[in-house]
Amino acid sequence: MPRRAAAHTGRRSSVLAALAVTALSATGTPAAAATAAHLPATPADGRHTMNQAFVQAAGRFDVPRDLLAAVGYGETHLDGHTGQPSQANGYGVMHLASNPANRSLEKAAAITGEPLSRLRRDTAVNILGGAAVLRSYADRLGLDGDERDDIDAWYPAVAQYNGTTGRAATRYADTVYAFLTHGFAATVPGGEQISVTARPVAPRKGARSATVAPEKRTLPATAGRAPITPYPSALWVPADAHNFTVGRTARIDKVIIHVTQGSYTGSIKWFQDPTAEVSAHYVVRSSDGQVTQTVRDSDTAYHAKEANSSALGIEHEGYIDDPSWFTDTMYRASAALTSALCDKYGIPKDRAHIIGHSEAPGTDHTDPGRYWDWNRYMGFVEGDSSSGNGGSNSNGSSGGSTSGSSDGLGFASYPLLQSGASGAQVTAVQQLLSTQGFAAGAADGSFGAATLSAVKAYQTTRGLPAGGIVGPKTWTALLSAGSTPTLRQGDSGADVKRLQRSLTAALGTTVDAVGTFGPVTAKAVRTYQTRQGLAVTGIVSSNTWAALHAGR
Repeated sequence: MPRRAAAHTGRRSSVLAALAVTALSATGTPAAAATAAHLPATPADGRHTMNQAFVQAAGRFDVPRDLLAAVGYGETHLDGHTGQPSQANGYGVMHLASNPANRSLEKAAAITGEPLSRLRRDTAVNILGGAAVLRSYADRLGLDGDERDDIDAWYPAVAQYNGTTGRAATRYADTVYAFLTHGFAATVPGGEQISVTARPVAPRKGARSATVAPEKRTLPATAGRAPITPYPSALWVPADAHNFTVGRTARIDKVIIHVTQGSYTGSIKWFQDPTAEVSAHYVVRSSDGQVTQTVRDSDTAYHAKEANSSALGIEHEGYIDDPSWFTDTMYRASAALTSALCDKYGIPKDRAHIIGHSEAPGTDHTDPGRYWDWNRYMGFVEGDSSSGNGGSNSNGSSGGSTSGSSDGLGFASYPLLQSGASGAQVTAVQQLLSTQGFAAGAADGSFGAATLSAVKAYQTTRGLPAGGIVGPKTWTALLSAGSTPTLRQGDSGADVKRLQRSLTAALGTTVDAVGTFGPVTAKAVRTYQTRQGLAVTGIVSSNTWAALHAGR
């Protein structure tokens, strides 16, 4: 979690404190607005369960329960962190925020009549507040009762929830709908299970750009300075010029690992706020390892006090007390980034030069915390991709590295791709579509109109959600397409490599495409078969291939 030198933090604190005690001046209040009398009923033991809270808040504000849960999962993995604020001053399971860019906490208070203190600390009230905020956006969009029953109609409202705008808002909503597409199950503090069942979705995005509030200010010219040599496949979302200094006063000699204490998109948005006075050079997403660059390497980000002038800062989505955020895909993507930066700037790949925020001179932070697996991470950085993966043999990442591939189709992860994306993974999609008879245009790595049309046509033909976004289902179907030979441990060849790639896409965990069916691949097959309700044999026959071809 980044912080500029202490002398620069006072203004941020005063702004946030003022917001916390200021009533929201203008709020669109839903017709079903709740008051203190409308809180979820308390069970006999005096506690609300989170499942009850989601059901009752969804019913009170006519918001789909699973959508509400998916938003909360995307924000916090359904952990309210005992009312402690995130980096962006957001609270609770629903991450109700109180900062200059996002006043969802105050909005929730105005709609529900609940005091800020309860919205921060009481999980049931916090979830009620999240539902109220989502419903207020739906009302602003003019969604009627029938439309509110359609989960796909909520996409523009979801895009506004965490205060982002433009492409960042689109990526945020896409992530929420990916959770709906694939489903999830989470064990929350206290041991309760919260789940959302996978289902096909086709979010209606047509009006989203018109509904997201426009930028209210013009960024200073320096804030828009694109990287001279951007990291492959990284997105570029510049931090506000108040949050970094152009140029450096020292040579780059270290990489500092941070944890955001908040969500990926929320952290990127915070770096764009001129009152934040914090930033990092890169942010890595938990679910798929997507990388966004926010400050040029050659500029000084505000992330580690005394080390700012000589360090590159990499933020990782999540919270230090919750290891569920530290996914295999995130470790691999971040390690590939760190390795590339070390190569570029001559930084030794050791723990003296790749350090945690807690190890930086003059720091008062504790990230990345005790759950960050340094042995595993450094193994990936140094080129040992078997770290934590039972004997895999490649060093790929979502940032463009291939896994056991000379044809440009194999990666350590397959991220969400949509119109406007670019890079090696887009080229892979274009090649796969063309090979399977869909005219995706030139394999140039640019996700344009021709690629979008081909993706939609492919999805329609295969019975997949035809939204034009290439997510795990579409990746799995594309990568697995072909014959259906029976494969078992000890086999080798191109069909095994095709299997390994499609399992990587389906499971979200790297199965290196080396073309040899070993114990790691057998374990992945059994995991996939278990998830799909197939006979768990570890042998790939027609039933397993059929599930992969269907994008399951």
